[in-house]
Amino acid sequence: MLIAIPDVLDAGEVARLRGLIDAAEWIDGNATSGAQSALVKRNRQLPEDSAAAREAGTLVLDALGRSPLFVAAALPLKVFPPLFNRYEGGEAFGLHVDNAVRIRRGSDFRLRSDLSATLFLSDPRDYDGGELVIEGQFGAQTVKLPAGHMVVYPASSLHRVTAVTRGARVASFFWIQSMVRDEGERRILFDLDRSVQALATDRGQDDAEVIRLTGIYHNLLRRWADA
Repeated sequence: MLIAIPDVLDAGEVARLRGLIDAAEWIDGNATSGAQSALVKRNRQLPEDSAAAREAGTLVLDALGRSPLFVAAALPLKVFPPLFNRYEGGEAFGLHVDNAVRIRRGSDFRLRSDLSATLFLSDPRDYDGGELVIEGQFGAQTVKLPAGHMVVYPASSLHRVTAVTRGARVASFFWIQSMVRDEGERRILFDLDRSVQALATDRGQDDAEVIRLTGIYHNLLRRWADA
């Protein structure tokens, strides 16, 4: 299940975040790679313990908390502190799968990576290449979104980032442990939530069918959630 989430950050928030990270020191992106990823990864990354990364990460986390669509899609239990990467000059990330468990260096924080997320921080007109390509059951999907928009997809997916041949592609990336481990169950809950919200807009929150379906949603979440 690939879900695009628009306007996680507005233009002013993107500009503020870029102001924080663009002036910071960037390092080899393999600082956080597993053995397989290190073979195919060529980019740069902010050190995860840097002041710029921590402040920018807080801005991203605050924005996620304000996004009902993100909450409905991910049903987050834990979110890995956001990281930041940069591709330019032909840099790319070959086909790989994300680690099943992510551990924050120097701490006891860890999560099971149910979902991966990429929050785009560059205008697509400012760079060529840099598409996120996600392999799925029905073929590959290519993602290149406006600055401030985000995509969430199963961390179990094979995916890659194509070479950036002009300009720079800057993004935040992180992982989510969902309250609902099973991808199929999350999809049912997301689709049901979208239908309930559409029906509530049409009929009002006090409509009997809206109330009944809301109850079904929460009873399914109660059955499937591991909170």
